[in-house]
Amino acid sequence: MTLVIRERRHQQALRLSLPPPSTPSSDHLCHQIHVPASLPSPSNHENSSPGIKNLSDLKKVAVLGHGNGGTVYKVHHKKNHSFYALKVLRFNENSIGIRQPSMILEAEILKRVDSPFIVKCHAVFDNGNCTEAENGNDLSFVMEYMEGGSLHDVLRENYRLPEEAISLLAKRVLEGLNYLHGMHIVHRDIKPSNLLVNDKGELKIADFGVSHIVEGRFDVTELNAGTCAYMSPERVDPERWGGENVDEFAGDVWSMGVVMLECFLGYFPLIGPGQKPDWATLMCAICFGEKLEMPEKASPEFQNFVRRCVEKDWRKRATVKELLHHPFVNRKCFCIGKGLGDYVIHE
Repeated sequence: MTLVIRERRHQQALRLSLPPPSTPSSDHLCHQIHVPASLPSPSNHENSSPGIKNLSDLKKVAVLGHGNGGTVYKVHHKKNHSFYALKVLRFNENSIGIRQPSMILEAEILKRVDSPFIVKCHAVFDNGNCTEAENGNDLSFVMEYMEGGSLHDVLRENYRLPEEAISLLAKRVLEGLNYLHGMHIVHRDIKPSNLLVNDKGELKIADFGVSHIVEGRFDVTELNAGTCAYMSPERVDPERWGGENVDEFAGDVWSMGVVMLECFLGYFPLIGPGQKPDWATLMCAICFGEKLEMPEKASPEFQNFVRRCVEKDWRKRATVKELLHHPFVNRKCFCIGKGLGDYVIHE
C-alpha cells in the first residue's frame, strides 16, 4: 500500500443544479425571495477578508469548473495578493423566473453561514455592482479557494481512502451538517464534488445551489432538486417512502452515508461497476434494491455507521446528532498534522 499526496488535476466541471421553476416575487434582483427568520444576520465579510470591494480587483487565473448557468474561476486579488474562487451565476431575461429565486437564496445562505466546516464566502456581488459582468444579470460569489480540489478529484482515478481517513472526513461532514441543520438549512446535494479540500487537507461543504430552508412548511415538489445518484429514497419516490411527512434533514444523512461507502470502495456503491448510472437504474437501486451489502474488509464500526446512514426508511435512519456520537467517528487517532492527501491509497 502506497500513500501519496495528490495535487489537483483534471478538475471535473462543477454541477450547478437548480430547482424546478418558480415564480419570482419581484422584478428586482435583491428582493425576489423571502429570507427566512431562522437565518441569522449576515456575517461581516469585510472584516474577514479586507480589500474585496470590487470584482475589478480580481484577476482571473484559470477556470476551475463550469455547469448549468455558471462558471467557477480561480482568481488573484491584485491588492492583497490572495487567491480566491469566483463563482459566477449568469441568467438572462428569459430565465429570470427559473433561476433567480434559487440564486438569491444561495446568496443569502452564503452571506450568513460562518463555520470552519463550510467553504467561506467572502463577498457577494449582484448586478448592481458587478462591474465585470458579461450581462446585467450576473451574480458573483467570492469564495474561499480550496487548493486540494474536491473529494471527487481524490476518488476519480481508482483511488480510495482507509477507514482512518474516512472517520476524520465523516466527522467534518457531520459537524458541517449539524451547523447547517441548526440553522434550518438542508443542503440537499452532498456528494464528492461538493466536498472540497484545502491545502491543509481539511474538508469543507460547498455549493448551496439547491439548498432549502425549513420553515415548518413542506413542498413535495422540491424533493427532486440536486443530484439523483445521491438522493435518498423518500426524495426519489416520496409516495412509496412517506415523503409528504418527511424529516427533510434525513436526506443529507443518506447522501453522506453513500459518499462514505464510496470513499472506502473507490467507486459509486449503489450500482454495479458495469451498470449505466441512468435514472431508471438509480431509482431501482435506491428505492427497490436490497439493503446494501457491506464490504467484508470493513470494520464492524464502519459497517454499522454506513447502515445507520443508508436506512431506506427515513424514520429509522440515524440523525446527525446521533452519528456524531457513533464509535466510528470518535476513534482515537494518532494522525495529528495529517491531511486528507496523506491517506490516499493508489492500487
